[in-house]
Amino acid sequence: MLDPRRDRLDYLYDRLDYERSGMPWGLAELGLGRMRRLMRRLGDPHERLRIVHVAGTKGKGSTAAMIAAALSASGVKTGLYTSPHLERLEERYVIDGRPIESETLVDLVDEVRAAVAAMESEPGPSRRSGATFFEITTAMGLLHFARTGVGAVVLEVGMGGRLDSTNVVRPLVAVVTGIALDHVRQLGDTLGAIAREKAGIFKRGVPTVSGVREPEPRAVIRRVALARGSRPREIDVDFRYEEFPPPPPLARPTPSRAAVRTWRTDWGTLDVPLLGPHQAHNMAVALASLDALAEAEPALAVAREDAVRGFAGMDWPARVEVVAARPWTVIDGAHNPASAAALAETLRRHFPDVPRTLVFGTTRDKDLPGQLRALLPMFRDRIATRYLRNPRAVAVEEVVAAAAAIDGRPVTAIDDPAEALATARRLAGPDGLVCVTGSLFLAAEARAVVLGREPAAAAAGRAV
Repeated sequence: MLDPRRDRLDYLYDRLDYERSGMPWGLAELGLGRMRRLMRRLGDPHERLRIVHVAGTKGKGSTAAMIAAALSASGVKTGLYTSPHLERLEERYVIDGRPIESETLVDLVDEVRAAVAAMESEPGPSRRSGATFFEITTAMGLLHFARTGVGAVVLEVGMGGRLDSTNVVRPLVAVVTGIALDHVRQLGDTLGAIAREKAGIFKRGVPTVSGVREPEPRAVIRRVALARGSRPREIDVDFRYEEFPPPPPLARPTPSRAAVRTWRTDWGTLDVPLLGPHQAHNMAVALASLDALAEAEPALAVAREDAVRGFAGMDWPARVEVVAARPWTVIDGAHNPASAAALAETLRRHFPDVPRTLVFGTTRDKDLPGQLRALLPMFRDRIATRYLRNPRAVAVEEVVAAAAAIDGRPVTAIDDPAEALATARRLAGPDGLVCVTGSLFLAAEARAVVLGREPAAAAAGRAV
């Protein structure tokens, strides 16, 4: 008997999917024309939404989740759109912390599929180049949020900003969380060039919030915002924070606290909802974004107690997520040198000082040596593996060779991530720590194994 959900997923994954194939080498293949035509066929649902648009090389997902959690806690029905998903496509479409139902997903695919077919039957560019997986799934999210009557939407950019499919919207607030070198073939090989692509989400007269600190990209962000008639709200100028890390020695993973003050609100000292010093930065950007949103739309103002309550109830998997104890088992999707360095610092500051075992696998077109240089010094034992559900995984032999070139210490090669995780837990012992990282794809497969869901080896093939 045909499974309706499986059938619709097959349709989606038969589309050009840059998450599986890798992004094009340049930006010439990208553009917003097809996305705009698709949205017009659906009745331009995005024009009925009050949106916070969040871009950034690092921290955009966590920041978006914090903004959405605070808005939901304030009583505003809030949609959150993020990518990629860990286990199920439904995770990309969340309202007040709850993913979309599978039956609704099936109906959305059918509706958007009909609009895509009509668009692609027209002569011209739409016929020559079909709608991509990300364009269709983004359209589904915008349609779903408009149809369910959400009061606000927090929309995470997929890649870059200027030509990302989400950039058809005109938000109430545009946010750039941070800039680092990633997707350099597509976005540029300098922080300034990447910042220009991220700042492409800025719209004329729309308030902007920037968590960018490095001088070159910071100047670019400011220049683009001013050119579009927006005074940017900048970290260390318009808002500040002070982090208070947990004092050692630690018996268990312990988050920090941070005091945040913006141009509008003294938020006081709050518990940081996620582990890591970088999450104090993300929390400050989220609170500044909420203040900018309150100025743009007073009905969406969030009180301090709502933010505290929303942050306390946050669930953001695979971001320094502790999924087991004895040994402590940490899952993280760090996929570039900046996020790997943030993970290493998090392990140092927020976890007990115990022997650590690394399980690492990454993706083609990432800075493999840069990731390993940030991580290897933190670990006594190291295991190279790969994820199985996406063809972009780097071969374990390549990871081993890259690690050997850095410090010459041994790395165990285990092709199957479930076996790699089991070996790591034996090496660490009950009093140690295991960290699985290098890619969100690997994080998803390892997380499923630890939580007793579909074994990674059995899930080879398409993501679900």
